[in-house]
Amino acid sequence: MFLQNKCSVPGCNHISLSSFNENGEIQELRTYCLDHIPNPGKAKDDICRYIQEHDTIVGLNASWLNFSDMDFTGKKFYGCDFSHCTFTNIQGPEFRSRLSIFDYAVFSDCQFLNSHIMFSSFSGCNLYHTILTSSEIIQTNFNGLKAFQCSFDDSDLFNSRFIRASLTDTSFRNCNLKKVDFIEIERINVSFKMSNTREAVFNRDGSALFTGEEAEE
Repeated sequence: MFLQNKCSVPGCNHISLSSFNENGEIQELRTYCLDHIPNPGKAKDDICRYIQEHDTIVGLNASWLNFSDMDFTGKKFYGCDFSHCTFTNIQGPEFRSRLSIFDYAVFSDCQFLNSHIMFSSFSGCNLYHTILTSSEIIQTNFNGLKAFQCSFDDSDLFNSRFIRASLTDTSFRNCNLKKVDFIEIERINVSFKMSNTREAVFNRDGSALFTGEEAEE
C-alpha cells in the first residue's frame, strides 16, 4: 500500500499509474503517469477491468483518470490513490475505503449509500449531486471540499474534518458530528437538523457556532 512510485520521466513529479503482470496482478514497478504513459487508453482500460474483476483492491494508483457509469457496489479500496480523478454516475452502495486518497477528485451524480470510509482523504474535492447517506465516515479529511446538492444524512462522521469547506444545498441531517471540525466553512442552505452540533467544532474556541439552531435547520 502507498507505494506511489514517481513517473519514470525525469523531472515529472506525478505518481505512475499501476501496471499489471501476465496474471492480472498489480506490479510494484515504476512506470509512467497518465501524461507520459505510451498508451493511456490501454492503461485506463486495464485499471477499469481490474476494478470490475476484483472486490478488494489494494495499492492501486489511478491518479488523473476519468471513471464513468461504473458499479462500485461493495468494492473495498485499501491504500489506493485516486487523486485528481473524475467520477461520473458511479453507483457504489456499501463502498469501502481505508487509507485511500481522493484529493482534488470530482464526483458528479454518484451514489455511495451505506458506505464505510475511514482514515481517507477527500481534500479539495468537488462533489455534485452526490449521496453518502447512512454511511460511516470516520476520521476522514474533507478540508477544502466544495459540495453542491449533496447528502450526508444519517451518517456517522466522527472526528472528520471539513475545514474551509464550501457547502451549498447540502444536508447533514441526523448525523453524528462528534469532534467534526467545521472551522471557517462557507454554507448556503445547509441543514444540520437533528444532528449533535454542540459536539462539533465551528470556531477556533471549540464551541458550536450553531448553538440553538438544530430546531431551525
